[in-house]
Amino acid sequence: MKLSLKGLLVALALLMCGTSYAAVQGKEFTLLAAPQIANAKKIEVLEFFFYECSHCYHLHPELARWEKALPADVELTLVPTIFRDSTEPLARAYYALDSIGKIKQLDDAIYQAIHVKQANLYDMDTISAFVASNGVDKAKFAAAYNSFSVNSRIMRAKQMIREYHIEGTPTLVVDGRYAITGLQPADTIRVLNEVVAMVRKGRASGKVKAKP
Repeated sequence: MKLSLKGLLVALALLMCGTSYAAVQGKEFTLLAAPQIANAKKIEVLEFFFYECSHCYHLHPELARWEKALPADVELTLVPTIFRDSTEPLARAYYALDSIGKIKQLDDAIYQAIHVKQANLYDMDTISAFVASNGVDKAKFAAAYNSFSVNSRIMRAKQMIREYHIEGTPTLVVDGRYAITGLQPADTIRVLNEVVAMVRKGRASGKVKAKP
C-alpha cells in the first residue's frame, strides 16, 4: 500500500512524537497577558471556581483526585470567584469553612446540594442552616463568616480576579503565567499535568526562574 506525501508526513510526525501529546498553547492553555509573581519554592496551581458553576461541579471530583497525588513540588490553592454581589455569600462560606477546618468535610456536600438537590444557598441564613445540618457548629461558622480574616480573604480574592483577568470558571492558573479553561474535565487534568511538567522542566534548566 502506498502512502500519499501527506500520509507520510503525518506518519513521520507520529513516529517522532511517539504516543505523547503536548498541550497546545493558544488552544488548550494561554499565557496570561500580565503574568503574576510565582511561588519560588513550589509550582503553584490556582483554581478560580464558583460553587454554582456546572463546569466547576464536573471538574471538582477530577481535581480532588489529582490533588491527592500532588508531587512535593506542587501546591493547589482554590480561589472562589466573586463576579457580582450575589455570589459573595458562597465565597465567604468557603473561606469561613476553611478557617475553622471544615472545608474538606463540606466541599463535596455544597456542590451536591446545589447541583443535585437544587438547594438555594444564597445568603448567610440559608448557608448557616445548611452547614449546621451537616455537623458544623452554627455559631462558630457565623463568627468565622463575618470575621476580619474572612473579610481580608474576600478582598484578596476580588483583587486576584482582577489581576489574573478571570472571566469565567473554572480557570486554572499555573505558576502565575499559564491559564487553562474551557476544556472537559479529563482534558483539563491532562493539560494541567503537561503544563506543570513544562514549568518544572523550565525551572530545572534555569530558563524559567520564579520570583521570590
